[in-house]
Order: sequence, then C-alpha cells, then structure tokens
Amino acid sequence: MRSYRLSERKKTNKPSCAKIIMSTVTSSLNKWQKKKLCSLFNHANLSLLFKASVHGYNVTTFHQKCNMQGPTVIVAYNNSGYVFGAFTSKNFAQTGQNILDDKAFLFSFNDKEMKEDPLRVFSGNPQLSFTDSGPNFHSLVFLYNNTATVYSNPGTYQFDSQKMHGNDLQLTECEVYRVEDCGGLMEKPWRNVQWNSDRRKVLLSTISGWKPSVSSVKQARILLVGPVGAGKSSFFNSINSVFKGYVSMQANTGTAGTSLTTQFRTYYIKPGSGVSHVPFSLCDSMGLEEGVNTGLDVDDFANILKGHIQDRYQFNPSMPIQPDSPHFHKSPGLKDRIHCVVYVIDISKVKLLSDKMVDKFAVFRRKTNQLGIPQLVLVTKVDEACPLVAEDLKNVYQSHYINKMMQEVSTQLGVSLSAVVPVKNYCQELEIDPQTDMLLLNAVVQMLRAAEGFFDDLYNAEE
Repeated sequence: MRSYRLSERKKTNKPSCAKIIMSTVTSSLNKWQKKKLCSLFNHANLSLLFKASVHGYNVTTFHQKCNMQGPTVIVAYNNSGYVFGAFTSKNFAQTGQNILDDKAFLFSFNDKEMKEDPLRVFSGNPQLSFTDSGPNFHSLVFLYNNTATVYSNPGTYQFDSQKMHGNDLQLTECEVYRVEDCGGLMEKPWRNVQWNSDRRKVLLSTISGWKPSVSSVKQARILLVGPVGAGKSSFFNSINSVFKGYVSMQANTGTAGTSLTTQFRTYYIKPGSGVSHVPFSLCDSMGLEEGVNTGLDVDDFANILKGHIQDRYQFNPSMPIQPDSPHFHKSPGLKDRIHCVVYVIDISKVKLLSDKMVDKFAVFRRKTNQLGIPQLVLVTKVDEACPLVAEDLKNVYQSHYINKMMQEVSTQLGVSLSAVVPVKNYCQELEIDPQTDMLLLNAVVQMLRAAEGFFDDLYNAEE
C-alpha cells in the first residue's frame, strides 16, 4: 500500500476553500456504522478524504481529493437509512479507462438490519470493476451528473436494488475514505503503561502532590493550542471529568467549521476524587485556521504566553489585542505567564494537515521557543483512528498505526517522539472509564513535568 506523506504534496500559493476547512471536516459515520464498514476490511483504518456536503457534489473535486490515494471506499447515505458504496484497491487517476480490480466490491447495510452482515457484491467481470472517470462502478455511479444522486443499474455487479439502497437514489451525503492497513498489534507495547486501579490512584496522588519549584507560583498554567475541532475544549472537559468522577461538559465543544472558542479562557479544576489540590490550570484559545484574519493570531498567541491577556478576552482575528484594552495585563508576573504549551491534534487528521497549517505550527513553535517555554503535542481521538484501540484502549501503545501516526506528528511538527502523548477524550460517554482516565492522567503528569523544566530553567538563570 502506498505511503502518503505530507511532503509529497505540491505547495501552492493559491488558497483553496476546501483546504481551509479541511481540518474541521468530520465523518458522518456513527460508531455502529463505522464498525460495520471496518468489518469489511479486517481492522483497516479509514481516513476521510472527501465529503460532498463540504467539497461539493462534483466529479472534478472528487478527483482532486481522491486521485492517487491507493485503496479507497466510497460511502453514500440516503434518507431511507441505507449506507452503501464501493471499494477499490486501485488508484483513481482520471484516465477514463476501464480498470481491472478483482478486489473491488459494492456494499450496503442499513439501520433496520443491525445484526446482519453487510451486503457485499463483487463484479461479474473484474476487467470492468470501475471506469476511471469519476466514482463510476458501472452498476452504481455516484455523484451522477454532478448531483446528489446515484445512478443504479445492476449488471456488471448483480444485486437487488431494494437491498442495496432501498430504491432511494437521492443522497444526503457522499464521502470517500482512504483504506489503510492499521498494521495490527506489536508483540510488546513500545511504552509501558500500568492499567490497574492502583496506578490511577498513584497518578492522582502524583498530580495532587506536585508543586512548582518557584514559590511565587501556585499553579502551572498550561495553554492548549490546535486546529479547529482537534479537541482542546474536550480535553479540558475530560480532565475535569476525571476529578469530578462523572462526565462534565463545562467548556463549549462541537464540530463547527470555525472555532467555537472565541474567548481566551482559563479553566480551574475543582479538587475531587480524593484529591485535595489541583496544581494546574488549563488555558483555552481560539482554534488555528488557515484563512487570512481567521483563527488565533500569532501576536495574540505571544501575548498569551507573556501573560498579557486576561481571562474572557474576546479575540478579534483581524486585529490582535492592543495595550489600551481593559483585558491587557500590562505588568504580568511569573504566575500569569504560560509555563507549558500543548499542541492538540486529531490523530486521524495528521495526513490531512495542509502545508499552511504545518507552517502555522512552525511559526507558533518558534515563538514559544524564543520565550523558553516547554512544548508537548497531544494527539486525540486515538480510538477513532484505530479499530484495535477502539476495541481495547490498552492497545494504544501496541498499535502499529498509532505509533506510525505519532512518529508522523513528531516529524511534521519538529518535536521529539517523547513529547507526543496520546489521549481519548470523553465525547459521547455518560460515565467515566478507568482506562480513559489513565491516558488523560498520564498526559497531565507529562505536562507538569514539562512545566517543571520551565521553572528549573528560571532557577538556573537566577543562580
């Protein structure tokens, strides 16, 4: 299978609308549907490439997003509750040729037959698996005439139209995913994590007992930075949930195309779960975006790091904060500064980060380095990225795919692999989970250790 790296893409100075919002494009598959679909590929990972409701019901855009991506699966949805589509192990290349692919198939399942295996239909003539002039599988043609419809004519692929799509050819959505072999599990975990309940208590005790080595500071201030939808606010909610003992949703979260966080917020966590003291606060900022005058501005970012921006400042992407603003702290102390910066990235979107977003991270990293602030990378949604981790979170450090993506993050952002930490946030759960808590608490411990390095540097400078 072809390995697709960010460095292989051609850079362009022309901004594309599709590129600008790529970091916020989310899958329409629910948990049950994704499990059904993944069952067709033996634990493969699905990486979203194209979403018609965002990129347009257009064959030209389809090829721009999906050409030369290796094995892909088209997933169509209709109002009758059917999820159906087509898989090919070959590249789309817009050649207009009939393609031989003996592994290609059509599939379908629906909400009314949850316990049944998905319908899978192979071509009666592998020489005519699909025509490389769009998502054209002869018997099913998606984005037909550049509309939200599918053309259906059983022939090359023999199927019952009722069972395939319920005779409903109007699409509510059409997506394309790259199908990646997740590589299975390593023989041994590459990081050692103890998953028992005693370890959870030890982590809580370690966090509660931590104190900054500088007496004037009572809490480490940790800033969360990342693209829209990466999970910054969800991470705070998740950490808060660990200490509360139930799932909490204090910070605003969602999947909007632009940042839901429009204010600078400092969140303090109430002690709980047997912990008497929480020695850190989490600061949330606007999401990073690629467009001009959108998302967190680098000057605002620098002012946050220096402690100039106070809680609840309303960001204005077209103009950074001015010294005469009532939210501008003119003489911040050490306790007001940021002691650790954490970049938050959705691990399933690593390969979809555009060159502009990678460049923006580089600018923010340089600014942080200039101020001597330690940096970590938090990769979220590990359970969504790898089906083996979704089955058992304890597989996170044995998953070849998670390991590969963490290495990719390390390379693209220029941080050591030891500074990349995986987590699963609480998003749809109603109750906390011990294994989820373990990853979250481990992440907090790493943040406090990084902050300690910041204070150690101050001590050494004073000496």
